[in-house]
Amino acid sequence: MNPEIQGKRYPRTAPYVVGREKVREFAKAVFAAKESQDLSHAKSLGHSDLVVPPTFPVVIQEQSLALVLSDPQAQIDFSRVVHGEQKFVYQRPIVAGDELTSELTVASVKSLGGNHMATFETEIFDTKDSLVCTAISTLVVRGE
Repeated sequence: MNPEIQGKRYPRTAPYVVGREKVREFAKAVFAAKESQDLSHAKSLGHSDLVVPPTFPVVIQEQSLALVLSDPQAQIDFSRVVHGEQKFVYQRPIVAGDELTSELTVASVKSLGGNHMATFETEIFDTKDSLVCTAISTLVVRGE
């Protein structure tokens, strides 16, 4: 992995429309709360639509990570990648119907014992260009 990509910001992704059925499918897979599967329940809690499960933004972040992984400058051998850590910082709930884009920044690249650890911060925006969530992930790229 090329440590010189630290600080690099990748272009904004194409819009992703959060589909109600995608939310339900994801919610079932992760055993999420009722407001992610039952529209009337979500509305009774004051939401406009189904609320995504807390880890759903990884779906949007995946588009940004694909840009890094395909970037020749990054020099990341995906066959050596292990997912190290993931967290999400929400500004507001994401609901079905939201149209979201994301921009990824390589927050840090560290070398440890022949391996590289890269932390990526992906900001997720709505159509008003308001920050909705920041997805932060750390990937470990194993040395040869």
